[in-house]
Amino acid sequence: MEDPGRLRELAVRVRLDVLEMIRAAGSGHPGGSLSLVELLVYLYFRRMSVRPEEPGWEGRDRLILSKGHACPALYSVLARRGYFDPEVLLSLRRLDSPLQGHPDMRKLPGLDASTGSLGQGLSTACGLARGLRLSESGAHVYCVLGDGELQEGSVWEAAMSGHTAALGGLTAIVDRNGVQLDGRVDELKPLEPLREKWEAFGWAVLDCQGHDFASIHGAFGQRDSVSGPAVIIARTVKGKGVSFMEDTCLWHGGCPNDEEYGRAVAEIRGEEVAHG
Repeated sequence: MEDPGRLRELAVRVRLDVLEMIRAAGSGHPGGSLSLVELLVYLYFRRMSVRPEEPGWEGRDRLILSKGHACPALYSVLARRGYFDPEVLLSLRRLDSPLQGHPDMRKLPGLDASTGSLGQGLSTACGLARGLRLSESGAHVYCVLGDGELQEGSVWEAAMSGHTAALGGLTAIVDRNGVQLDGRVDELKPLEPLREKWEAFGWAVLDCQGHDFASIHGAFGQRDSVSGPAVIIARTVKGKGVSFMEDTCLWHGGCPNDEEYGRAVAEIRGEEVAHG
């Protein structure tokens, strides 16, 4: 695996980008963006076969961010991977920006789907995986879903399709941070037993700690021995890295004020924070 220290440095940079982007835009979704950081850093800097200088390369692996509201994290990772100038990040959510509030593949090279309507991404991923197999491509498709999103019935229709078609070129990743827009996932509409549900739909199920690169790496290593579709349930913390944003729905959407922004940046950088 690429130097874990380098990956951790990238994760810090991406978290800072996410806060700076949302602060500049005056709106966004910090909680679910921050919970995804290590997963996206690992995928783009360690796992996926991509060519940032040739974003439309036919042999590339594909990524579908089904929880499209968390796109600030994806935009940062794409910029830091070399798809576009990081200075563009501060244009988030502007009318003329390629970085819309939800991913728009018509505006930004490097996106493999326009997403944001929850529950649809896995169906898109199944279609891509089937198409790639028909074209005899060895490319893999990764689909990142939120756990609240799994309350959508269309996710399970897609899961049935993935199993029926034996899509070995498809991996789903669940950002299991336990919190959605207006409360805790398992208090609003419980998902457990989540592992058994996926298994009942014919998927291999793997687990990892979603903020630990060694754990993520181990799960993907196990995935390589699975012939059919697989799902990795990543245990994460919503708002990871910012104490007052962690594990709460209050920061699902919103923009920090000056004091909150300064405190959040200091915490992510590991600086000591003075509390007034």
